[in-house]
Amino acid sequence: MDRRALLQSLPTIALIPAAVWAGAQPETARAAGSASSVYELRIYHANEGKLDDLLKRFREHTMGLFEKHGMKNVAYWIPLDDPLKGKTLIYILVHPSREAAASNWKAFGDDPEWQKVRDASEVNGKLVDKVDSTFMVLTDFSPRL
Repeated sequence: MDRRALLQSLPTIALIPAAVWAGAQPETARAAGSASSVYELRIYHANEGKLDDLLKRFREHTMGLFEKHGMKNVAYWIPLDDPLKGKTLIYILVHPSREAAASNWKAFGDDPEWQKVRDASEVNGKLVDKVDSTFMVLTDFSPRL
């Protein structure tokens, strides 16, 4: 399934929990409320049998490392239906700007802690086959997250 088809298949209602969560997180709401903030939708296509390992890595390490490097976690999803069920992780991050996003990702990739976690989690093979990334801004009629 290509990214366009995937995005069209995600119901808008799925984003409501993220809005509720962000509203309960004042620091995230402030970061997301900036006029220059950008949201990054990321879709990870896990290698066969590796989704549980990928989720564990995010749960135990990646989310904290994102925050360390200025990336705000908004929400994470796993599809319930085929063909994406059991092999896809979808999530949204907030960055202060596109420039900050590039800087954040560089710092994250260069972080020795991340490199150690990644290498340890991939001892039995790479977890991710492909990553799709889409940067977005809120429309003028969107509720603020």
